[in-house]
Amino acid sequence: MSIKTKLIFILICGVALTSIPARAHHSFAAEFDIDKPVKLQGILTRMDWVNPHGWIYIDVKEGDGKVVNWAIEAGGPTALLRRGLRKTDFPVGSEVMVDGYRAKSGAPRANGRTVTFKDGRNFFLGASDTPGAPPSN
Repeated sequence: MSIKTKLIFILICGVALTSIPARAHHSFAAEFDIDKPVKLQGILTRMDWVNPHGWIYIDVKEGDGKVVNWAIEAGGPTALLRRGLRKTDFPVGSEVMVDGYRAKSGAPRANGRTVTFKDGRNFFLGASDTPGAPPSN
């Protein structure tokens, strides 16, 4: 294999490896609609403490009595930790209210801006590109 062929191979591998994380992550505007704010009240059913974004899931009772499980995108674990949050701050069965922005697809998904617990605790939940995000340190 010539040096030129090896260099081309290394370049192709490098481009392929760097493009994988870029596809896995998205911007707020790619998936959520700033013109469709949503307020959800429900019971926390699950918390996924994963990268690049954490997720909370809540059962929301709609006007017709039907219960819909919503997926709420949060900031990543590191961002949540910097805000003083831990996974244990999200116990299953907790009553919460989430303010956020609905998914463009209309699916029961939202980008969470804030989460408020029944006891009054209120936290910024969103990622750094969520509208109204506090400045990064």
